[in-house]
Amino acid sequence: MTENDDLIRWFDELGRADTPLVGGKNASLGEMVRELGSSGIRVPDGFATTADAYWRLLDANDLREPIADLIGELHDGGSLQDVGERIRQLFLDAEFPPELRTAITRAYEELGARLGRDAPDVAVRSSATAEDLPEASFAGQQESFLNITGADALLEACRRCYASLFTDRAINYRSDHGFDHLEVALSIGVQEMVRSDLASAGVMFTIDTDSGFPRVALIDAAWGLGESVVAGTVDPDEYMVFKPLLDHAGPDQEGVRPVISKTLGEKASKVIYRAIDETSGGDPTEVVDTDDDERASYVLDDDEILQLARWAVVIEDHYGMAMDIEWAKDGDRGGLFIVQARPETVQAQREASMLRSFRLLERGEELVNGVAIGDGIAAGTVCNLSSPDDIDQFPEGAVLVTGVTDPDWEPLMKRASAIITDHGGRTSHAAIVSRELGVVAVIGTGDATSLLTDGDEVTVSCAEGDVGHVYDGILEFEESELDLSDVPETRTDIMLNVANPAAAFRWWRLPADGVGLARMEFIVNNHIKIHPMALVHPDRVDDEARQRIAELTGGREDTAEYFVERLAYAVGRIAAAFWPDPVVVRMSDFKTNEYARLIGGAGFEPSEGNPMIGWRGASRYYHPDYREGFALECAGLKRVRDEMGLTNTVIMIPFCRTLTEADQVLTTMAEHGLVRGRNGLEIYVMAEIPSNIILAAEFAERFDGFSIGSNDLTQLTLGVDRDSSMLAPLFDETDPAITRSIDALIVAAHDADRKVGICGQRPSDDPDFARLLVRSGIDSISITPDTFLKVKQHVADAETAVSAADVGEE
Repeated sequence: MTENDDLIRWFDELGRADTPLVGGKNASLGEMVRELGSSGIRVPDGFATTADAYWRLLDANDLREPIADLIGELHDGGSLQDVGERIRQLFLDAEFPPELRTAITRAYEELGARLGRDAPDVAVRSSATAEDLPEASFAGQQESFLNITGADALLEACRRCYASLFTDRAINYRSDHGFDHLEVALSIGVQEMVRSDLASAGVMFTIDTDSGFPRVALIDAAWGLGESVVAGTVDPDEYMVFKPLLDHAGPDQEGVRPVISKTLGEKASKVIYRAIDETSGGDPTEVVDTDDDERASYVLDDDEILQLARWAVVIEDHYGMAMDIEWAKDGDRGGLFIVQARPETVQAQREASMLRSFRLLERGEELVNGVAIGDGIAAGTVCNLSSPDDIDQFPEGAVLVTGVTDPDWEPLMKRASAIITDHGGRTSHAAIVSRELGVVAVIGTGDATSLLTDGDEVTVSCAEGDVGHVYDGILEFEESELDLSDVPETRTDIMLNVANPAAAFRWWRLPADGVGLARMEFIVNNHIKIHPMALVHPDRVDDEARQRIAELTGGREDTAEYFVERLAYAVGRIAAAFWPDPVVVRMSDFKTNEYARLIGGAGFEPSEGNPMIGWRGASRYYHPDYREGFALECAGLKRVRDEMGLTNTVIMIPFCRTLTEADQVLTTMAEHGLVRGRNGLEIYVMAEIPSNIILAAEFAERFDGFSIGSNDLTQLTLGVDRDSSMLAPLFDETDPAITRSIDALIVAAHDADRKVGICGQRPSDDPDFARLLVRSGIDSISITPDTFLKVKQHVADAETAVSAADVGEE
């Protein structure tokens, strides 16, 4: 304690129970300094003024009654802007009581002594006593001031902090949440300034902020001071780490590094210190453009990403809840620091047993896209605004389009059906507030304000993964709500077909038994877009393709690494979402005409009259014309399993025609480090060709499981082109030839202790087919997530019926 302990407390004297004394922000800083320093977490030293200091300031200047009178004017219909400005002026005109001025000045001098320098530069942060509660977030409601040097500058920053308790946004927020304005006090945290202006800073959450998936740490990073990330004025790097494997390293998994996603942000600008002296005054920070190297480089390396993620886990475990954390890297002394930590407030309040699902029923022209916030869809008329002062021009339910938001925009954001911004990332102000309000948002589009004009009718969709889309026109969509509180148990595993890695976290609440089918060709087509052989041999593509490849790969010299990295991050995201349940990834099964449509693909693909039964699947993997491309596929999956540690990834080989071909593929995979059985690797084969059924016992010697591809199996068994409308009546997956093939496969596989699954929509559409599969003893059924509950019920009913029939037969 200090001699002014009623006015000043050092961080190491505080804990999270002291929120009534110093507010949530400062109490949390004290908690981390006092309790988590032994875990290696570095928090800059500092002190906080108390709630008593705030009340002392009010009473010394007789401010309680004037403030109450002005709030009364507001309740009587007065202007928020006018009332807020007049209250703030009361604070700006107030004099510090001598004892408070002395306490702050002496504490600042002592901080300098602790740090070994006179007049240290500090961050001055506001911390309200009703702040950072799990049920309400006051983040950004009050002001913070950075790079404050000298006692006089500190006192002025404190005065401005006190005044910021009555910003328009703070008044509005307290009113909305039922807080009495004269019951909330303000504490001020004075903290050693981390020189992130010379390095970098950002924000991290201990959950996925949109889906609520609890097993990842999400980190945003930009050059310079962290306020650019919080405010959303830059498009930051984004990293994602799978927390359960952070400290995992077994005999076959040395050096596991579970960074499952890295996205390079544009980072066009940064906030740095501005050189000022006693006479120049002004803002102590400024915004400058980043250089080409900064824009093209990741802000953090993997070691730093993993260190921050480990700290996130320690903080989350200590507090027992999901956390919103600000970090900074010191470019002078080196090293990372935690500068704030508060409870996450949006996902904490979601109903865990309910899962909302949105689906577009039609398509329109895409106008812009950006980071998707939430998973909903909204439609409305564009209102393009440059200032929150224009709130009177904003119709209720319009789509807000603007460059960037800050807390002054919040009263307006509440009136919007959707929000679109030019700048910002997943942890920016616009993203955080949109989540809290439950408003669909597309953030960081780059050019929405120049492309979308007042009166445009648009549909804003965040239901298609990480990328949010803004479509022309009012499109039809549907919303459904899945109740997960009463899902039946089944002996048969019900798994998911996951096409889009970006949407994988959306379904984590479903009690699925893993992923039965993740198609690599979807990942290649939508996330990589370039033919793998064009990346191996860029010299063999035309100029137009070469230019597009350079744009997508960021001009990197090792273009093949682009394929491996993108594939690994996509598969890693799916595998993490369903860990430790199996995730079956089918190696590429493009047909030649489909491969040719990839960037640079035309020169590597032959022209075939019937690609459906042509050079596809396994036949490509060992062939001289594609084996280098297959090597990239193997490298990506090896990275997921061996480097990320996601050993629940199962590999599946499609369209494997013969036993000799199976042996060739397995040999080729082993040459690339994917050895069946090593590090628990299982390799499955698709059962979609009659030879797979006829030789099931022999295929079972080579593979660990089967997945029935009922479409191709029906096509090739019945000799029916599945795309022919004239032959559609003959295409029947319940034809005896198909059902007997399924029965025969299951018997042979089970005799060899191998599992059999099926992936397709027929079980969701046809309860009788589900019963047929259950009767045959199928081990798993994999379907799209939106039909999960329906199929689960079909299978539960079928298992009950089959059990009853078996009892009757006995």
